[in-house]
Amino acid sequence: MKKEELSYIYLILFHASLGVLVFALPFVSKIFTISILAFGIYYIIKSKNRNNEVLVMSAYVVSVEVLLRMTDGMLLNEFGKYTILIFIFLGMIYSGFTKAFLYWLFLLLLIPGIVLATLTLDLNTDVRKAIAFNLSGPVCLGICAIYCYQRKISFDRLLGVITAFSLPLIAVAVYLFLYTPSVKAVVTGTQSNFETSGGFGPNQVSTILGLGVFIFFVQLVLNSKSKLLQILNAGFVIVFAFRGIVTFSRGGIFTAIAMVFIFLGVMYYQANYKTKFKIGMIIMLSFVAGIGVWGYSSLQTNGLINKRYANQDARGREKKSQLSGREALMDSEMQMFWDNPILGVGVGRNKELREKETGIVSASHNEFTRMLAEHGSLGLIDLIILLFTPVVLFLINRQNILALSFLVFWLLTINHAAMRLAAPAFVYALSLLKVYTVNTSMIPKQKNE
Repeated sequence: MKKEELSYIYLILFHASLGVLVFALPFVSKIFTISILAFGIYYIIKSKNRNNEVLVMSAYVVSVEVLLRMTDGMLLNEFGKYTILIFIFLGMIYSGFTKAFLYWLFLLLLIPGIVLATLTLDLNTDVRKAIAFNLSGPVCLGICAIYCYQRKISFDRLLGVITAFSLPLIAVAVYLFLYTPSVKAVVTGTQSNFETSGGFGPNQVSTILGLGVFIFFVQLVLNSKSKLLQILNAGFVIVFAFRGIVTFSRGGIFTAIAMVFIFLGVMYYQANYKTKFKIGMIIMLSFVAGIGVWGYSSLQTNGLINKRYANQDARGREKKSQLSGREALMDSEMQMFWDNPILGVGVGRNKELREKETGIVSASHNEFTRMLAEHGSLGLIDLIILLFTPVVLFLINRQNILALSFLVFWLLTINHAAMRLAAPAFVYALSLLKVYTVNTSMIPKQKNE
């Protein structure tokens, strides 16, 4: 066994042990939080970010954030985003800025909404918290995008970032199995299930587990050079798919399927005949494995998961809402946009207005409609920048074969979980990287080569 493979296995065992430790001794989570911040700063300063160590540490933070939230280890509610911003700023000090004019514009267009909020939010509202809660995600995305925009990175290093994503996810999976060893015992309905989600928000847990499905699928296809690693990573894909399904929160699973489908589609389109055959085999095996995971999940939930995805309640009756009632919230935000098309209603104010007009105190969890409601036409311009820039960059340089999958993760996640986690902001930024030097037989070559 090669040294790199042995190191990977040791790291997996360490993070599995970490999952056990934070379950048995929850206070360890706070110690781990401080350690990540301290080690990350030390690692980046010591290396002077010569090989984009910032991306490795930020990926690690993205994956560990949900575990820290589950175990009450967060020193601040937005610890994940703030930590990534610290790492990114350090990276900029050592490696400079990129010429990301569009993303500077993206950040500038957020300012009028902030000014409007300070003038119009209710006196009883904590303006700073309202603005920070709604803009920490977009600001984190903008800063990460400025760092990553057309930044050159080797494909091997990008795979290193994928590995950094994967490790904390092991601890998350172990914690979930310890928290709910018997899924069958806690599933009684078709609503999102907190028990199978480690006692934390199923929407956010489903999001990170869905990302885990994709991360380990990439590890399996591109980063498993031995049979042992292939079996190991394939096993993790199955584990994360199962745990994601039984959260009963559908967003993360749909996102994972879309990411994998697009990843394989990009590879297949750019591949030669020999590689296309391998990809075809992977697709067939994935389909069979997916049926197996779904069947097992159905058995463990007494068929309730089938009803959940059919949008039925436990008695098999069709639910009125496809999106758990969020359609009305999204409609109200769109109405605010039509009523205030230039500057919107101001950051954080859409929730206030909805409560006054309808009595509903809830968030839509949809970043698209929130941006339109709170920023008006400026928010629309921002969304156009975010949506089309990665696509154009991919068409120019198709070596970043993960770019469209990263973009789809952001696109689908912000439609059901907004940007409460750091994951969509940072993963989106990875779609902007300029990847070079592909050194693996499974990576397709450009057709014009």
